[in-house]
Amino acid sequence: MSVAEPRRIVLFRHAKADWPQVTDHERPLAERGRKDAAVAGRKLADAGVAFDLALCSTTTRTRETWKLAVHELPHRPKTVYEERVYDASPGELITVLNETPDDVRSVILIGHNPGIQGLAEVLSGSAEGDARERMSRRGFPAAAFAVVSFDGSWKALEPGVATLLDYWAPSE
Repeated sequence: MSVAEPRRIVLFRHAKADWPQVTDHERPLAERGRKDAAVAGRKLADAGVAFDLALCSTTTRTRETWKLAVHELPHRPKTVYEERVYDASPGELITVLNETPDDVRSVILIGHNPGIQGLAEVLSGSAEGDARERMSRRGFPAAAFAVVSFDGSWKALEPGVATLLDYWAPSE
């Protein structure tokens, strides 16, 4: 694959988590979260994006979100559980994405706020349609995702180089 072909990233916030007496890292999904994760997976499948790679935080809630969402997709990508995605800033998430091999065309990153929303905002130098307005109005609730695209190698990913193509949240 040529590095001149557009790359696509889906920034996916984990679904609604429960608050049992466990560490933050071990918090599971709430019932609503399990439902929303599956719905988000169907929306991703409907969008027709085939992922080459999934980068998922190691927390229980992100792993459960991904397990339920990927079940809805026609193709299961290689999944890497990455500790650095937990509690990461937009800059730290860019560093993780910069390490993606150039033969990978599309990535889904399953993580946490405020990092996921911040990354969507920081990367998106432009937007198509009303995606930016909807994201600004709704914020980035649990199980929401944004789709961004950029040209060049993964090492060239930096603030402002991407276009926000789409945004979806469970209440949309």
